[in-house]
Amino acid sequence: MMMRRLLPFLLCLWLLAAPVLAFAQNAQNAQAAAPAPATAATAPAAPTPPGKPTLPTLPDVNVGQIGDRNVSLPLQTLLLMTAITLIPSILLAMTAFTRIIIVLGLLRQALGTGQTPSNQVLVGLALFLTMLVMMPVGEKAWAQGMAPYLDGQIDFATAWTLTTGPLRDFMLAQVRETDLMTFAGMAGHASYASPADVPFPIVVASFMTSELKTAFEIGFLIFIPFVIIDLVVASVLMSMGMMMLSPMLVSAPFKILLFVLVDGWVLIVGSLAASFN
Repeated sequence: MMMRRLLPFLLCLWLLAAPVLAFAQNAQNAQAAAPAPATAATAPAAPTPPGKPTLPTLPDVNVGQIGDRNVSLPLQTLLLMTAITLIPSILLAMTAFTRIIIVLGLLRQALGTGQTPSNQVLVGLALFLTMLVMMPVGEKAWAQGMAPYLDGQIDFATAWTLTTGPLRDFMLAQVRETDLMTFAGMAGHASYASPADVPFPIVVASFMTSELKTAFEIGFLIFIPFVIIDLVVASVLMSMGMMMLSPMLVSAPFKILLFVLVDGWVLIVGSLAASFN
């Protein structure tokens, strides 16, 4: 009975995988059967018409060969999909997103509203607030590195250094010295003569731990008024002998009312944006 149930699933899986395997096999056969390039001199390239802008030459990125060994097509696809999956997380880890989303999550927990606002709402608010905070850094990186590179004024290595410079300065401005020295000791480095000598991985790691500590400090300050409301409500209910009534159920409307009266969302968002150096 179990084999009868699994047989249609295996058949569908084979039908879906067959075209992919056939494409990979054909690509490998075509690459192996490709003729050798001709040794004759090629014709000179046509001159660029006057007045027509020339596009910059992008860096050659070839994952088809590592050293002297060729990489198979399935492995190339795996590397590409892995990079596409990890790049968004890496970019979010190097921006203000970490602090903002943690503070918003702690705020929701302090209000005691369960899953309201939802995760999608909090993530959307955190993303747009991150864009506003990181906009000066992005504009500076574009003006210094990407724009001259696309205009053909500098090479890719120089453009990479100038583009990551503002992001590096932003992260170093938020990093605590204790976190930086901790990761420097883990890497076997004693100290650094200048901020420019700090390796980029150490900057990112110390930035993330500093952001976590700062976010929890802000969350602690947010929790204080709501905890006071919970204590007052619990004391009143205890004095009235209402043992079976949940204090969280009674205090939730008062916490929401207090948060709305003080315009809490504007205060939280403004304070988060102003907390970045």
